[in-house]
Parts: sequence; C-alpha cells; structure tokens
Amino acid sequence: MFKKILVANRGEIACRVMRTAKKMGIATVAVYSDADARAPHVLMADESVRLGPAPAAESYLKAELILLAAKETGADCIHPGYGFLSERESFARACAEAGIAFVGPPPNAIAAMGDKIESKKLAKAANVNVVPGFVGEILDTEHAVRIAGEIGYPVMMKASAGGGGKGMRLAFGEQDVREGFEATKREGLASFGDDRVFIEKFIEEPRHIEIQVLGDQHGNIVYLGERECSIQRRHQKVVEEAPSPFVTPEMRKRMGEQAVALARAVGYYSAGTVELIVSGADTTGEGFYFLEMNTRLQVEHPVTEEITGIDLVEQMIRVAAGEQLAFTQDDVTLTGWAIESRVYAEDPYRGFLPSTGRLVRYRPPVEARDESGVTRVDDGVTEGSEISIFYDPMIAKLVTWAPTREEAADRQVAALDRFRIDGIGHNIDFLSAIMQHPRFRAGALTTGFIAEEYPEGFAGAPASSELRRKLAAAAAVIDLERAARASQISGQLNGPTVVSGERVVTVDGERFELSVESLGGVQLVRGAGEPMELIGHWRPGEPLFAVRIDDEPLTVGVERKGAAWRLTAHGASHRIEVLPPHIAQYRHHMIEKVPPDMSRFLLAPMPGLLTQLHVAPGDKVEAGQALAVVEAMKMENILRAERAGW
Repeated sequence: MFKKILVANRGEIACRVMRTAKKMGIATVAVYSDADARAPHVLMADESVRLGPAPAAESYLKAELILLAAKETGADCIHPGYGFLSERESFARACAEAGIAFVGPPPNAIAAMGDKIESKKLAKAANVNVVPGFVGEILDTEHAVRIAGEIGYPVMMKASAGGGGKGMRLAFGEQDVREGFEATKREGLASFGDDRVFIEKFIEEPRHIEIQVLGDQHGNIVYLGERECSIQRRHQKVVEEAPSPFVTPEMRKRMGEQAVALARAVGYYSAGTVELIVSGADTTGEGFYFLEMNTRLQVEHPVTEEITGIDLVEQMIRVAAGEQLAFTQDDVTLTGWAIESRVYAEDPYRGFLPSTGRLVRYRPPVEARDESGVTRVDDGVTEGSEISIFYDPMIAKLVTWAPTREEAADRQVAALDRFRIDGIGHNIDFLSAIMQHPRFRAGALTTGFIAEEYPEGFAGAPASSELRRKLAAAAAVIDLERAARASQISGQLNGPTVVSGERVVTVDGERFELSVESLGGVQLVRGAGEPMELIGHWRPGEPLFAVRIDDEPLTVGVERKGAAWRLTAHGASHRIEVLPPHIAQYRHHMIEKVPPDMSRFLLAPMPGLLTQLHVAPGDKVEAGQALAVVEAMKMENILRAERAGW
C-alpha cells in the first residue's frame, strides 16, 4: 500500500480524498494556489506545496509543478480528484513515466473516453445503445445545418472535449444552429483547447441517469447501481439521487451490463461513470442511450457510497496499488435512498447570478449517522473563506440517506434549514424548494425540470398556511425575547419596561393577533387557531432558532432587518413584522421607503471579464436585447437590457 498521497486538487474533493487517506493510514500532501494558501485542504494535509498564482492555468493545471511537488515530498501516488487534470491522458502518462502511481484509469482509457466522438464509436462497437447523431468532424456552420436537418430537430451541439455543462447548445431549428454552432466551438476552444463539435438527436422528456462502474487491474469490473442526475440548470447538475425513481431492477441490470461492457472494451480500471440519457416517455425500459464516460470520480459519488456502503475513494487507492476488488457483482446491494444537493455560490433570486466574496458566516448542519438516517456535508470551506471568480462556485454538498426516498428528502429540507451562510448569495432556499416540490416528490423528473417549473425565475418556496402560522408564533417568541433583553438595560428614563406577551404579527400579508405565555420552559401561543406549544430558547444575536412546535422540529434562520424580522425556513425568507398592539394600531401611518428605479442602468451583476460589448453610445436598444457578455466562473453570461432606451 502507498505511504504518501498527493491530492492534485482543491476544495471539497481534496478534503474528501484526504479523509479517506488518513483513515487508511496514508500521509497526505496538498497543493495550492495563492488564493488557497489558507484553505481547509491545505490545513488538513500533513504537507503542502505552493503551485503558483490564483488562475488555474498557472497553478492547478500545471502538471509539471504537481509532479515536481510529488517528487520533492516523496509522494508515491497522486489522486487528481475531479476537474483540472483528472481526465488528462498526458498527465496520467507523465505520472507513470515519473514512477508515481496515478489513482485513476489507464491513459489509453482516458484518451478513448475523453473524446466524445471516438467514445461513441467505441460504444457502438461494444453494442452499447447510442443516440442517433453525427459522430464525424463537422467542417463549418453550413455543414452543421445540413447534418441537423438530416438528424431531425431538436438537436444538441456539443464540444467534443466538453464537460461540466460547458460547450453545449440546444437547437430547435436552423436559426439556432447558425447562431449556436460558432459559440459552441468558441466555448470548447476556450475551456478545453479543442473546437471540434458533434451533433446528436435531442431526446425529449430526457432523464440524465448514470451508472457507476469500478474495476481493478486484474480484469474484474462491477457496476454499483445508478444515479438520477436529471435536475440540472444550464446542463450543470444541482440535485442527484440514488437509486433513480424511474429505473426498475431489470432496467438497472441492462444498463449496468452495457456500462461494464464498455469499460471492458477499453481496458478500464478504477472508478468511472457511464452517463446515459434516458427517455422518460419510454416505459419499456429500453430507451436509454450512451452519452459519455467520465474517467474519474464524480462530484455526486457520495450518494452511491451511501446506498452501497462502499468507499469509492478507498477502492480507487486500492486498485491503483494493484489490489483486486474484494467483492463481486453479486455482493453489491442497494439499501435505502440517498440524495445530494449542491450548495452553490449563486443568487437564485436574481437569475442565479454567480456570487463571490467572503463567507462572513458559514455554519453547516451537524453531521449525523444512525439507523434512522444520515446527514453528511462534504465541503472545503470554513467561516472566513473566500469564494473567488477563479474556481467552481460550489460551496458544499449536502448528502442525506434514509430508508425511503420521502424520508431522505425530508432530511434534506431539515438539514438545509440548519445551514447558515452569510456574506455571499447562495441557493439554499432553491434547493429546499426543489425538495418540497410535488413533482420532485412524485419522481417525475426530466432535465428540463428547473426551466419548466421556474420559467419566471425563483421567488422562494410557497409557504403553507400551517408554516405561516408556525413562523408567526416563532417570530412572536423571538421578539419577546429581544424586548425582555432590552428591558434589562439599566438607567432607562422611564424606569424598568414591563414586557407584555401580546403581539400583532404580519406574515406575507396575513395578520395574527397572538399572546405568548411562558409555562415552565414551554411557550404557549394563542390566537392563531389551536394553541401552539413551543419548546426552545433563542438568544438575541443567534442566527438560528431551533424550536419544537407542537412536538414537530423546525429550524428558523433569524435576522433583524430594520424594524422587522426576516425569518428563513423551508426554502423562503419571510419579512415578518412584530408589533405590540398599541403600536400596531398606527401601522398605516408608517411610511416605507421605496428603493430607486435602477432599470435605466446596466449594472454588472458579478465580478468578471467583459469579453464582448454589442452597443455603442447613442444606440437604441429594446427590452431583452443583448448588450454585453461577461465571463465569470468559466461561463459566459449575457447581460440584457431591462427595458427599451438609448
């Protein structure tokens, strides 16, 4: 077994690999850029080596610097994580030439599967279902238009070397091809150094399902079930789960056997993922097609680990060391249900614009693992960490496991309520809204879920009347605690303040006239239907209020906003006014300040690089017209006019 492992990555995945390495008794080496000098993965490692400046091209993508770091520290293996150099054939070969084990598949398998055009040819030869399309090289836009017409619309244009949702365009007609083909080439060249594009049939009602495979260097290959990854935004996965609510045992077997056949055809070993596009309209279980094979560990691998009990990182290390798999296909069992939500630094309330800055407060939910379920947080940040424009915007991954899918989703909602992130925008509310959505609960998923269910953008999860009632009670108790604390201030001009338990609470326009009475550690709240019993204590300044209301747990995010409270729970923030009755009667005289209209201005919504400017002084523009393109976090963002003007 290896003595020392260098993790050629950063953030969450670097920490994840190190945790397993330490469990196995293997010393760890971290590499870092200037932006990550004090990052958690650096502090976690036994040794660390600086690579270079913040841009990945000058640090994490410098294979020669990583190999030098491995030699200087005496590391005998390198784990690439995902992204960066993880799927670079040249890096795997360089490791072998340097006498350092690469914790991943052989270079020839990376090469074969890394080229989407060649991989489809190999899949077809291995009798794996492939999507109808053109897998040769496309010469120019006119050639692309002809090919798309022959395949039949809609079609998908993809960069051959693409991944992570980059270099992809959907075309419903000829005009879409003409507008998108060159953009796809540019994204492929900018992100992957390869501008080749292929075109394939777009499967309607598509589900994105992938098969996890694992092989050793002795010819043993198994599949570890499937993951449902259909909930995506701009082709970037947001929520994953295992198993899939759509896949039957018979379908799983057919998919798994084809995935193993493909892996065997390229001499694959280590962990890998065969991605499939599945027709949700085809109930026969035959409508699945090969998309690509990711020759690395996937971001969503924890859900497979939770339902199989297999540590994939450990297996990758053991395979790289030449060990045989200690189990066969018959030994693989799937137990319970696991769901993963990706917590991103983006603002769903503003069109999911990327958010950067410092994590002023970062408090993830407490991890738990027992027979009733699992709450797991995989992250690589801490309070005070900087979310920069240089790397992926993922902050953390929240993974829950439970005996049933419904229970796993309920654990997600409860755990998301216990997250507290301040300083940057984040998608916690959005993830909670998905978990509660009736369509998600029904398992009726497609890759168009987000676009179809939130066509006008996200404005928070709708609150039930029962939740509003509970929030009103919690707000009254919180406000009384604040008032009680204020009453203890000495030297007040009118003497000690008498705090009344009467409060008028307004939640989303609904008015509640409440009275709160303390009965030996229990707060009895009357005035909103049946009396409610609240058990829990909030101290002024605490960002969370963990309370039991009528013996049901609820965690509420608490923030004072001017004269009101902002309480966050179950996927939405609510502005809640809490006033004593003698003040509430004058509420209609209290004038609110209206924010200024900024629609005449084009304000950059995030830090980034201005790559294109489509207008000049004096031009007339229409509402929705593209004005500029800003590149941030490796994605092009089109800035449009909010209204017509000059």
